[in-house]
Amino acid sequence: MSEAIAFDTHRFVKNLTESGFTEQQAEALAKEQVQLLNSNLATKVDLQTVKADLEAKIETVKAGLEAKIEASKVDLLKWMVTAMVAQGTLIVALVKLL
Repeated sequence: MSEAIAFDTHRFVKNLTESGFTEQQAEALAKEQVQLLNSNLATKVDLQTVKADLEAKIETVKAGLEAKIEASKVDLLKWMVTAMVAQGTLIVALVKLL
């Protein structure tokens, strides 16, 4: 398993021992710190996986929206044609009456 970030454990241990920790305590803390960092940080692979998932979901939503827009266009066209026929019929009827 590769590390998510570079962590200088030697410097970390050195700073802790200079601050009064025993070497054993400092090494235990360094080990836990590395484990904590590696288990909680996202790697480039993690980000690429999330990006791919999001792109797939966006494409699915986009396709659904395009289908709904197309259906709405068809419905609107039906209403417009119906209204035009009704209007034309009304005009013809009014012209005949006059």
